[in-house]
Amino acid sequence: MTSTTPDPGLVARLRAAGCVFAEDEAALLEAEPVSSQEREAMVVRRVAGEPLELILGWAEFCGLRIRVAPGVFVPRQRSALMVDLAVRAAGRGAVRRVLDLGCGTGALGAAVAARVPAAEIWATDIDPAAVACARENLPPDRVLLGDLYDPLPDGLEFDVIVANAPYVPSAEIRNMPPEARDHEHHVALDGGADGLDVQRRVIEQAPKHLTPGGVLVIESGQEQAPVTARLMREQGLVAEIHHDEELYATAVTGTV
Repeated sequence: MTSTTPDPGLVARLRAAGCVFAEDEAALLEAEPVSSQEREAMVVRRVAGEPLELILGWAEFCGLRIRVAPGVFVPRQRSALMVDLAVRAAGRGAVRRVLDLGCGTGALGAAVAARVPAAEIWATDIDPAAVACARENLPPDRVLLGDLYDPLPDGLEFDVIVANAPYVPSAEIRNMPPEARDHEHHVALDGGADGLDVQRRVIEQAPKHLTPGGVLVIESGQEQAPVTARLMREQGLVAEIHHDEELYATAVTGTV
């Protein structure tokens, strides 16, 4: 972002289009190294409702620029809580492997790698567009296409698994902001009738993929978190609910 004040006319256009953080968005658009004609085209796209991250081609997450792509789930700032919890788990001992399960852009894995450089990051996603995008943010040979744990090599175990599995109930997707509802593939949003269908599968299979003392980290809605924790306990994991008021974030950890 530039240190100069963004053009008031651009700010006004963005604000009139409903951009809540119009000043910040204007500064980001003005900072792009493009011609005035190209910048105007970017502004037109934003005013029409296209997500800013897709227009820029990147999203800021945990101090990193994460490449994004059309249809792929854009990392949310609240997911920084998952990164903090994963790094905290890593601090308990030597971490060899971390799995970013249902990785989307691979933002979680990339953020953990930036803070735990010795960790070997793996990632999976069922969406080919997400896999292609994540391969730009993570070591491409360890980003695998497939359903949850299915594409992983046999016998591979992880010290930390981070899973931002979809947890929006199917009937609630229509109430999501249009940037998500209209621009992200619903496979990354739809959690089934109660929002926990994918989480159940993640949790059920997690113990056989975790090392002794390994930790599963799952993002959750605040009201869903007690159910997520119960599901973990049913699989023999020691569950703990975590909240971050500043990030408006909730996550649940389950330790083997």
